[in-house]
Amino acid sequence: MAKAILFDAFKCTGCRGCQVACKQWNDLPAEVTHNTGSYQNPPRVSEDTWLVMEFREVENGDGGLTWAFGRHACMHCLHPACVSACPVGALYKTDEGPVLYRDDRCIGCRYCMLACPFEIPTFQWGAGLFEGAEIKKCTFCIDRLSDGREPACVHTCPSGALMFGERDELIAVAEARIAEHPERYVNHVYGKDEAGGTSLLYISHVPFEQLGLPKLGSAPVQEKAKDIMHIATPVTLGAMLVGLSGIYWVVKRRQEMMGKNGGSGRQGDREA
Repeated sequence: MAKAILFDAFKCTGCRGCQVACKQWNDLPAEVTHNTGSYQNPPRVSEDTWLVMEFREVENGDGGLTWAFGRHACMHCLHPACVSACPVGALYKTDEGPVLYRDDRCIGCRYCMLACPFEIPTFQWGAGLFEGAEIKKCTFCIDRLSDGREPACVHTCPSGALMFGERDELIAVAEARIAEHPERYVNHVYGKDEAGGTSLLYISHVPFEQLGLPKLGSAPVQEKAKDIMHIATPVTLGAMLVGLSGIYWVVKRRQEMMGKNGGSGRQGDREA
């Protein structure tokens, strides 16, 4: 059965314990950031931050403002666009729910970044392709799941805003909470159907757009991702061939010049 996480925005206190737990469990370094006028920090997901709690001030309906905390991390879609867009199978969907990554297959094309409707996969911009730059994102704590434990973020949450379990059961829990408190929640479970369904489910006291979630239909985004791959792959391969041809010409020319100069590669040495 597919696993999932339910996030209840009404119960979230913005403590960022989940964000810290993610970094601690995955041994991710801290980031040097700058104050941007928000309590949100870091400002977005990155190669070193796979989960970010977003801090948003929204109108409360009485002329005042209230906090709304959004969870921004990989949604582990049931029909992941990133998987469809990857031309080498570096990303793949597991039966248990997580969307995982094979770093030994990645060629650094970054099609997954273009395809993801939630803008989650991030590239190691500080490392070049020849240094083994990789795509980074939440792994759903697959190592903990394999050991029979819940994800680190869920385990840490002190307010009960996060819940882990079977996807179908969590949908039932979410719908029951909405039915019990219709005055509190938006009458919708985000992720139940969006983009074909996700393994991260949301219920909220404010519109989901105010949590930073995109408005999506129920159709999977896979076809659009396939279009990106089909259009971009020939262009990328063409550019690679031009680049390799240029390198080949430079190396070949250098070898020819070295042959003419007696192998030294420098005209002055040959004349001396």
